[in-house]
Amino acid sequence: MRCPQCGCLDDKVIDSRAIKEGAGVRRRRACLECGFRFSTIEGVIPEELRVVKRDGSRVEFDRDKVRRGIANACYKRPVGTDEIDRMVEEVSTSIMRDFDKEVTSKEIGERVMAQLKQADQVAYVRFASVYRKFKDVDEFIEEIRALK
Repeated sequence: MRCPQCGCLDDKVIDSRAIKEGAGVRRRRACLECGFRFSTIEGVIPEELRVVKRDGSRVEFDRDKVRRGIANACYKRPVGTDEIDRMVEEVSTSIMRDFDKEVTSKEIGERVMAQLKQADQVAYVRFASVYRKFKDVDEFIEEIRALK
């Protein structure tokens, strides 16, 4: 590891701790040349997961896009940022666990809707209306009836 102070490549690890429930390691290091102390974070770089969209195109999986979709559905609803973060983490973790290289956008949408259904039914209907492309009020009513 290159020292950010002097650029030397020689250092020693002073302390190591697990972070994010074992998903990574935080290491405290000291440069052997100048004595400067700095921290590094080490984690697994997952293979690129591709999302197969409705039109057949493929894009890289983007957690931020999942977060934006959930946050938009929860706009002005009593759902806190901690709950939104938890839902994003749950969806992302389950997708990474269950799929190796490709996942359909439909599968991601279904998992997001399952999380929203438990958290806030209005947010669920908002997301479902965009995701399923409701064409009229009858489809809204049908989805709301299915909730009850």
